[in-house]
Amino acid sequence: MGIKAQKLIEHLRQYGMLKTGEIVELGISKEYLRKLTVQGTVERVSRGLYSLPNNDYSPMQSIAEASKQVPKGVICLLSALRLHGFTTQNPFEVWIAIENRSRKPEIKASAKVRYVRFSKRAFTEGIQEKRIDQLKVRVYSPAKTVADCFKYRNKIGLDTALEALREGWREKHFTMDELWKYAKVCRVSNVIQPYLESITAL
Repeated sequence: MGIKAQKLIEHLRQYGMLKTGEIVELGISKEYLRKLTVQGTVERVSRGLYSLPNNDYSPMQSIAEASKQVPKGVICLLSALRLHGFTTQNPFEVWIAIENRSRKPEIKASAKVRYVRFSKRAFTEGIQEKRIDQLKVRVYSPAKTVADCFKYRNKIGLDTALEALREGWREKHFTMDELWKYAKVCRVSNVIQPYLESITAL
């Protein structure tokens, strides 16, 4: 095996997935990359995204894959709930927040991507980093995610927002101060307040 191929394998082992541009930066031409793909040395996950063949991905591979292709986006709402362990169900879409005035990225992923536009502080605050299959994924914190669920309750359903609130509080994913902070950021403090009073009274 050539030195360049070995170098690519080492990087894929370290990072899980690489985009075409990142591979080219390693000194590997697109033509040679196609050759390695045909040989089965690497696997094309989706357009412009590669991994090692037969990589043992977690059930959240689609989240990692979409996040890799939208580096300025943030995993949010139903996908964030899944990533934080609020639920074991995998949404059939990957929910990603993008800035209000930014262009919607056109990507090819194995799962459908659902973009939600966030503005100002609602977009920039409460971002954490998690790892999925060696990939760093930007995701909103549990408290911010619950506040987002109430803000976008018309998209995901009020029942889902209430379930996230109850589950997050029961599993101690956040403190009440954290949740109240992001309820103000998302401007849903008046909406969420009666529900907060009901769960804290239990």
